[in-house]
Amino acid sequence: MMGHQPIYQNKLFITGFDLDSRIQQDHPLRKILEKIDFDFIYDEVKDSYGYKGNVSVPPPVILKMMLLLVLYNVRSERELISTIPVRLDWLWFLGYDLEDEIPNHSVLSKARARWGVKAFKKFFERIVWQCVKAGLIDGRKVFVDASLIDADASNNSVVDTHKLEKYLNKSFKRLENRLDEIMALKKTPADSRHISTTDPDASVTRHSKGKSKLRYKTHRAVDEKHEVITATKVSPGSVDDGHLLEDMIDAHEHNTQQKLETAVADSKYGTKDNYLLCNDRKIKAHIPSIEKTHRGSGRQKGIFPKEAFSYDLEMDVFLCPAGETLRKKSYNKKRKHYEYKASRGACAQCELRSKCTRSKDGRSLKRHVRQEELEIMVKEAESRKARRDIKHRQDLSERSFAWSTRYGYKRARWRNLWRMEIQDFLIAAVQNITILIKQPEEKMSKSNVQVGQIMRNPRPKGRDYPSISPFLGLLFRKIGSYILSWPNGGKPILPMVISSS
Repeated sequence: MMGHQPIYQNKLFITGFDLDSRIQQDHPLRKILEKIDFDFIYDEVKDSYGYKGNVSVPPPVILKMMLLLVLYNVRSERELISTIPVRLDWLWFLGYDLEDEIPNHSVLSKARARWGVKAFKKFFERIVWQCVKAGLIDGRKVFVDASLIDADASNNSVVDTHKLEKYLNKSFKRLENRLDEIMALKKTPADSRHISTTDPDASVTRHSKGKSKLRYKTHRAVDEKHEVITATKVSPGSVDDGHLLEDMIDAHEHNTQQKLETAVADSKYGTKDNYLLCNDRKIKAHIPSIEKTHRGSGRQKGIFPKEAFSYDLEMDVFLCPAGETLRKKSYNKKRKHYEYKASRGACAQCELRSKCTRSKDGRSLKRHVRQEELEIMVKEAESRKARRDIKHRQDLSERSFAWSTRYGYKRARWRNLWRMEIQDFLIAAVQNITILIKQPEEKMSKSNVQVGQIMRNPRPKGRDYPSISPFLGLLFRKIGSYILSWPNGGKPILPMVISSS
């Protein structure tokens, strides 16, 4: 007998409805509530509220709403608020019932302005520390990288700062002050001339051969063990990656309470300052030298590299491939290096001049005051372990940033640097929470550290075992041929060999 759906009528009363029973036990939001304590935000933002006036939405509810905004990559806060009443799991996660009134979307923007970046940074740091206590972070090796984010502003909003007063009148002073702050972040002169009237903190940046756009840049440190993000920082898009390596190391050690032993990054971080920084802090820098990476390209193409010149430590001179002497001429106080030059006449008459220099003044070389330490660090960066880490970094870092795209990472939700920092902390926290609720907890014991070392270095140092893959492959082929030979009277069917003749 066919059943017919009755005509729906609104119920005056809802009885016996348990919202908790409608949420499956393995729901991600249920796991998040079991693992994460949102009540810490009460003490963190209590100074942002007064003692009189209307009662606010509880801060943990606001923080959960912002978490949902990023976790489900909801396009806007208006859409989030309008969707909450029709999502039972969201209602349950926020602690609301079916008949509860949902707050206006404006409470989210007001809370961001009232709380500031500090509250969200604290939330991210608490998640990192929770991952540490769960045994998900090793802390001794970190992979550092950066990626560009499109700002929420059009290129049409970019104006020339030399003509800014003409267009902005009274607001010029405010934006000029903002420009001074951006200049303090080591921006290039070409970029400092242009500023967006929509988002003054974003900078005009070009990625590879693409089109120049208004962008921010996220700098990220990722632990090797479970790819937990241990440190993150946002800057204007034009800030050099290598300038923030020290900030990443400091944040990583602060958040994990673990002394860093190895830093892995690409050649953009391979500057002399960063090598010496790692040397002074007893950190192995598995970072390719930016000087060597770009050697042989551009104006240096076809020119003798620095290694073609021999240095005499006793005489403090360089000898060129033609046997001429390069003597110390000057000292750069800012860059802390000496410059060595050959005589102009010697270079002018040299047969190897076309392969040595294109300068009218002849060939010159620079030697840092701490050159011996730099050479040790560069040698470490070219070791077998370093090459393996550098190759692994490309996969690990790209995977971390690619994962962020599902949370709306590639474009700014809001404008201004401080709002971008909030977005960045929320995205990093969501990624770490996802790892936290998926991985079984491990006790922080010495045995786990030893297991981690064995998994990373399965072969003892100083011994090189031959690969057994070819022997296993040959063995399996032989066994397979004998199995197939049974229908052939017991004669093995050997693999066909094609003669090269």
